[in-house]
Amino acid sequence: MYAIVDIAGQQFKVAKDQKVYVHRLDAKTGTKVSFDQVLLLDDGGKVTVGAPAIANASVEVKVVKHLKDDKVIVFKKKRRKGYRVKNGHRQSLTEIVIESIGTSAKKKAAPASKAEKEAVKAKPAAKKETAKAAPKKAAAKRKDLSTKTVAELKAMAKEAGISGYTSLKKAELIAALSAK
Repeated sequence: MYAIVDIAGQQFKVAKDQKVYVHRLDAKTGTKVSFDQVLLLDDGGKVTVGAPAIANASVEVKVVKHLKDDKVIVFKKKRRKGYRVKNGHRQSLTEIVIESIGTSAKKKAAPASKAEKEAVKAKPAAKKETAKAAPKKAAAKRKDLSTKTVAELKAMAKEAGISGYTSLKKAELIAALSAK
């Protein structure tokens, strides 16, 4: 049994009793920590993939110790210029041991009535429709304007009453005309 889990911003393939070095965790040595961002779970050939994470799945780990990684030397140089900079860095790590991987049978509370379910579904749909309509119209208008010459755009700007249109470039003319 193994799992792919997100720990401290990185994804790790972990199995029971495995030692893993991760970015420094804010937990004391000897404490137990649970991670619920399980992205994939393989239970003896039965693979479950999350979208993006598996609901009710978690990985329990024990913090063994905090340590620093090997030193990494960063050396910058520009030839024939006399420029040389040398820096070093040691990453702070935490050693953890995977104690258990599993899922729990907890379920989220469902809305009480059908009317509440429909209301919840209706609100996001209405917002999406209005949000999609405005950018499409503006994008279509910009496409139409981008095919025109600078002289045609300046004539359109003169008719629209845009001040200082003679000194504007093509991109600025398109932006000004699409804003009106």
